[in-house]
Amino acid sequence: MEKVCCQNRTKERSQEEYKSLLNRLNRIEGQVRGIKGMIEKNAYCTDILTQVAAVNAALNAFNKELLAEHIKTCVARDIREGKDETIDELVATLQKLMK
Repeated sequence: MEKVCCQNRTKERSQEEYKSLLNRLNRIEGQVRGIKGMIEKNAYCTDILTQVAAVNAALNAFNKELLAEHIKTCVARDIREGKDETIDELVATLQKLMK
């Protein structure tokens, strides 16, 4: 059984989840560095904006993966344990993501 801990505002992630999230973040970091390089090389505005849109899409994909895992583990467990405040926290998080 996978050990999952969401108490004390931390969570033990599976090795697979950990690797997947870090890989996504590493790619995003590379994309942002690429945009910085484009600015330094005076790239055309539309080309830069296209790359910024790609970074935004990558961050959204990261959020979707992290949120799905959070709901499947932490939220589901807390609901089973009767911790209704977790639902309020999830709603607040979703509202922030939808701004």
